[in-house]
Amino acid sequence: MIKKCIGCGAILQDNNPLIEGYTTVLTNDLCKRCFRMKNYGEYEFVTKDNLEYVKILNNIKNKSCLVLYIVDLLAIPKDITKIKEYVGNNEIILILNKKDVLPYKIKDEKLISYFKNYNIFKDIIVISANKNYNLDLLYSKINKPLVYVVGNTNAGKSTLINKLIKNYSIDKESSITISPMPSTTLNEIEINLNKFTLIDTPGLVDNSNVLNYVKEEMVKKLIPKQEIKTRTYQLKHKESLIVDTLFRLDYLNDFKNSFTFFISNDIDIKKISSKKNLELKDKHIKKIKVGIREDICINGLGFIKVIDPCEVNIYIDKDIEINIKIDGVDNDGNLKKNGKRI
Repeated sequence: MIKKCIGCGAILQDNNPLIEGYTTVLTNDLCKRCFRMKNYGEYEFVTKDNLEYVKILNNIKNKSCLVLYIVDLLAIPKDITKIKEYVGNNEIILILNKKDVLPYKIKDEKLISYFKNYNIFKDIIVISANKNYNLDLLYSKINKPLVYVVGNTNAGKSTLINKLIKNYSIDKESSITISPMPSTTLNEIEINLNKFTLIDTPGLVDNSNVLNYVKEEMVKKLIPKQEIKTRTYQLKHKESLIVDTLFRLDYLNDFKNSFTFFISNDIDIKKISSKKNLELKDKHIKKIKVGIREDICINGLGFIKVIDPCEVNIYIDKDIEINIKIDGVDNDGNLKKNGKRI
């Protein structure tokens, strides 16, 4: 009989320790990988082709279900409407997760208004799975017996499901594996709640996200654990900012300008002179023009609010996407509309 790991969904097997789902005893509920993650915090990378995950999502088209599409507010997918290709005519609720890490002045209504132009969503809800924020509201919106939970890696799907189990299930001891590292869930996981069945799915890997290009220690720093405290730096010509080991920003204009960072509090930032310091200049250079009230958004990291139009050079891994977003967050917490990608 086929048995799946209750942590990641992989089919349990005792033949090859190098393949997903390995366990020494087939009657175990967890594979060795999930057991080590849950009990010792040890993460083991699993490399799978994104096409395998897409095949799993494509099965949703043939179901009659509700789809909960989880999005990390600091890593908005580059094409948020692409999810429709996978789920067909099923209704989609867009769930904007990790509200707790954004500055408090950014209001739910402003976040929701940013996405209202996309007419593929039945509803849009802002939540914090970590803090139980708006989970009662979300639970009240679930009106079908079968519910699929989808989204990119690290969007918070497993955290949300575990909170739903704890809040609303009779069996509160059940849980699925949570890790800050990408690709923790490897296959579908079925969870029965009181009035419906949840299906957790593997997160799609966004190859332009910074989380896919750093080591485990940096992943833990990149993911905010509490409300972001903004940091502002005044730059003059030939001054630069070194953002941990991630990227370098060189300011190129003659006038002074202001750069406010909306990123994890654990990421180090230092200001240097550009003249002789070559730190991080071995990375790929991206030349960027920032227009009036535009923000520099680095996929998976957060964004930088820039006061005046300017030009900057950013040295960063070449595959990490930088998005120039028009009118990001103004001083009143208003989140504005999107822009161009680099």
